[in-house]
Amino acid sequence: MNFLRYLPRLFGSTPSRVSLVAGLLLLRLSASISHAERQDSTGLSRTKSDTSFVRTGPHYQDISDVFKRWFPRLPITLHDSASLQEGKRFLLVIPQIGYTLQTRGLAAVVVNTAFRNPRANMSTMMGTLSYTQNNQVILMANSAIWSADNRLLWTNDWRLMHYPQATYGLGMYTSTDRVINMDYAYFRFYQSLLRRFARNFYAGAGYQLDLHWNIDSYNNRREVTRISRYSYGVAGRSVSSGPTLQVLYDNRRNAINPNGGLYLNAVLRANMSWLGSDETYQSLLIEARKYVHMPAQSDNILAFWSYNALTINGDPPFLDLPSTGWDNSGNVGRGFIQGRFRGKNLLYAETEYRFHLTGNRLLGGVVFANAQTVTEQTSGQFEKIVPAVGAGLRLKMNKISRTNLSIDYGFGLDGSKGLFFNLGEVF
Repeated sequence: MNFLRYLPRLFGSTPSRVSLVAGLLLLRLSASISHAERQDSTGLSRTKSDTSFVRTGPHYQDISDVFKRWFPRLPITLHDSASLQEGKRFLLVIPQIGYTLQTRGLAAVVVNTAFRNPRANMSTMMGTLSYTQNNQVILMANSAIWSADNRLLWTNDWRLMHYPQATYGLGMYTSTDRVINMDYAYFRFYQSLLRRFARNFYAGAGYQLDLHWNIDSYNNRREVTRISRYSYGVAGRSVSSGPTLQVLYDNRRNAINPNGGLYLNAVLRANMSWLGSDETYQSLLIEARKYVHMPAQSDNILAFWSYNALTINGDPPFLDLPSTGWDNSGNVGRGFIQGRFRGKNLLYAETEYRFHLTGNRLLGGVVFANAQTVTEQTSGQFEKIVPAVGAGLRLKMNKISRTNLSIDYGFGLDGSKGLFFNLGEVF
């Protein structure tokens, strides 16, 4: 299917995080600080005086130190946060390759720029164009822009995708033996504006649009118009459109690799037919993350994550129902393929222990366990919980920001397993 031919219809009418990064060496050689103060789309709470980015021991090492030791004549840029002072900007174009269960092989180009307004957190803007082994095309643009003194935070998540993908039906009793293939184009338009009302506390409003079109659903025998007896948004076109209200508390000093703190986020979305939605329905996202040192005086971290996506009332289109791996970062449900479990309500919990393998902090490791459940289509109840476990390695890419390359292997039920990559921690 040619994705480009859908562009006129759209404007007339990893996804998951990118995984393994072939351009990391280029990143380190061109601007070793490029990820030093990068924020996720929810924003951070740090300021210029935040020392979490420079709390490194004299013997701590990252990948640029290794290359500098191996190849002393290479022009490796020193770790210098002055490049991100107020008024300074940088622009990086980074080639990447990756792998995810839902895309298989992946090639991408990332354009990243960062700047700082007076007395504000670092603002970032990033665009990604990806093509996958499954003939998926993904164009993404994300930004988190802080005004002076951190009074306002503007975030956006825009995506344009051609995304053929397998689905397994609704509820927890589905099987990988009964796969339904879906082929569709997707446009996401999310943006919000938050205002600071107290230290580390923000609130505001936004707008979110999910538009799917040219939806084709079929199994190995025929085209289908219902999946698990659910017909909304299974074929043709679907639209979810509505305003959002958001409250955010975040006292983490480094969202790339938190070494303590608490993150709380709640987003209420009201999809309205008068704004173009196929159905009028309301949804609620409640998310919490907590990080504690264990042992108390060590740098090892025990991290907790709770992610809960709820349909308050109404019938969302099939592709807008809460689902494994369809959180904004694509990390819910390590151990299972994206879209493995789907329902009107999803509850998810994960804990991860992060520890150092080498004294110079170049290598680290994690062990993790998670559990997820969705409501059943017939009963509307949570009836079954599915766990997953796994372990992973961490390679320090930047010792100032503590940015790691994360390589995890997860095991779920029914033989589900696979590799999961991230630049930065999973949560």
